[in-house]
Amino acid sequence: MTERIEQLRQTLERLYAKYNRREFIPPDPLQFLYRYDDCAEMEVVGFLSAALAYGRVRQIEKSLNDLFGRMGQSPYAFVRGFGKTERKRLGDFKHRFTTGRDIADLLELLGEVLDEAGSIENYLLRGYGTKDSNITLALSAFCDSLLDRHSKRTRRNLGNGVRYLLPRPEAGSACKRLNLFLRWMVRKDGVDPGLWKTVDKAKLVVPVDVHMARLCRILGFHDRRTVTLATAVRITQGFAEIEPTDPAKYDFALSRIGILDGCNGKYRQGCEDCELFGFCCHR
Repeated sequence: MTERIEQLRQTLERLYAKYNRREFIPPDPLQFLYRYDDCAEMEVVGFLSAALAYGRVRQIEKSLNDLFGRMGQSPYAFVRGFGKTERKRLGDFKHRFTTGRDIADLLELLGEVLDEAGSIENYLLRGYGTKDSNITLALSAFCDSLLDRHSKRTRRNLGNGVRYLLPRPEAGSACKRLNLFLRWMVRKDGVDPGLWKTVDKAKLVVPVDVHMARLCRILGFHDRRTVTLATAVRITQGFAEIEPTDPAKYDFALSRIGILDGCNGKYRQGCEDCELFGFCCHR
């Protein structure tokens, strides 16, 4: 490990100790999982919370409150019993460009997954290989299977709505929201619940959006201007040099710098107090 990597590791550990605590979860969509005690409920809620984790944080929070309010006390039961009545309850739901119809189509697919495999975990494992370098092949198989089901059942061309909720790594998508869901399910610490026991956390890909990409560019993990699957994999490889068995370990803590501290990559008053200042002040 080079001197710079060791310095970065120590910095990230300080960030992890500072931010990776339950009290810092809100307004992150992860908060909705902790409203439930049952693992089956948390898995379903986690999948939907991650699916809508795009846009402004407060709008995400508002939309998820709306969605889970419509689904009643048991989102899991709502999905398992999904039919015309449940579809109607979602009719006027809206989160940015995701409509109630998009969510209803997704829940119909999710109900089939639960009926067949018993859990999202078991269904994803059908495409999971222990020798795969990371989780992207399993994620591709998972999304392809659901999209194929949707197309055959509806006998109509796939609209952008469902495609956006089930992005395909093979198409180059960084799949930030699906990788976020996998982080929640696979990792277990003070923040991530770690409900799944079969997927190796070393195979996770760091969830990368424009904010995470900016921070990781500052840290020297990549030099790309667009966020693609290749960008996410390169960033993950950078973290793997520091923590090879758990490359997504620092994701939550780093994202707090943007969400809680308001970092936008530009110098401003208070930057000197940031743990990352020594890495970004000259960039």
